[in-house]
Amino acid sequence: MTRPLRVVAVSGGLQPPSKAAALAEHLLDLIADEVPCQQRLIELGQLAPRLAGAVWRSQLPDTVERELAAVEQADVLVVATPVYRGSYTGLFKHFFDFIHQDALIDKPVLLAASGGSERHALVIDHQLRPLFSFFQARTLPLGVYATDKDFVDYRLQDEALIERARLAVQRALPLVELTHHARSSLADAVVVA
Repeated sequence: MTRPLRVVAVSGGLQPPSKAAALAEHLLDLIADEVPCQQRLIELGQLAPRLAGAVWRSQLPDTVERELAAVEQADVLVVATPVYRGSYTGLFKHFFDFIHQDALIDKPVLLAASGGSERHALVIDHQLRPLFSFFQARTLPLGVYATDKDFVDYRLQDEALIERARLAVQRALPLVELTHHARSSLADAVVVA
C-alpha cells in the first residue's frame, strides 16, 4: 500500500502574518489537490527564539529537531522566503545549515519567494537554486515569485501569479510522483526483507 506523499513547506518569514507562509500554503494546497499527501508547514519565525542561538545541531531543543527531521524525511519540499537585501533571510539559511548535507539528495524542491517589488524576482535562480544544488536536491523547473501587490489580506489575488503557481505544480507532478513511487517501492522492499 502506498503511503501518502509527505510534503513539507518551510517559510522563512520572520513574523506572522507572512506573505511567504501564505505563498507556501497556497502551493501546499495545490499539491494536495493533485495527489494524496500529508502537509506540514514550518514557520521559521515561530522557531526563531529556539533556533537563533544554536551553533551545533546538538544544541537545538526537541521542537526544532522535530522540524529538521520533518524536512529530512519529506518526499517533497516547498520552500518560500521573503527577500531581504537581495537574498533569503538569515534565519532561513541558518535553519538549512543544520540539515544533513546528504538528506536532500534527489528530493524535489519547489522554490518560492516574496518581495516588495519585481526587482528581486531573480532571487529564486541566483540564491535559492544554488543553495539547494549544494544539497543535490532536484529543484523543480518553475519557481514562484510574488510581490506585495499580488496579495490581499495575505491571500494570493493576482490571476497571473495564481496561474504560474498552478503551472509550477503541474510541471512538478511527474517528478514528484516518480520520486514518491521510487521511495515507496524502496520502503516496501525494506519491509519485505
